[in-house]
Amino acid sequence: MSFPVPHHDHGACIRSAMAAAEDECRRRGARLTDIRRRVLELVWSSHRPVGAYALLEALGKEGWSAAPPTVYRALDFLQAHGLVHRIALLNAFVGCAHPGHVHAGQFLLCAQCGIAVELEDKEVDAAIGRAAGRLGFSVARQTIEIEGLCAQCRQGSGQS
Repeated sequence: MSFPVPHHDHGACIRSAMAAAEDECRRRGARLTDIRRRVLELVWSSHRPVGAYALLEALGKEGWSAAPPTVYRALDFLQAHGLVHRIALLNAFVGCAHPGHVHAGQFLLCAQCGIAVELEDKEVDAAIGRAAGRLGFSVARQTIEIEGLCAQCRQGSGQS
């Protein structure tokens, strides 16, 4: 897979993400309210991490009378149900590409264009598990954030 994915149909991507979110909420018996659904759609509106206040601003432009606690509660719900990941480096959120099953978050973050791509590499998970185990540590949750330049930005800057 190249980074970002060539010939990406983002409309289909959003529709697929929303269908997966609805399925996951139904499976868990959780309610995807209108505000939660809209926040998730806004998170998926690009493959760039988005902060809570940017979401609040977008909601306001659409006529929602949401306050910061409303957005944070929606993000907490979405994160608790495995529908978004928090990118600590940016204090922002991205949609989860693999909802419905437990996995570690591994993210490639382009420092120039801001795109984020979620990986799911079982070898990375296993290596971390082995290293932690050697120290007697039990991993409960992990997120790996790798910052660099995507192929398009590297090409544009003359790096190879």
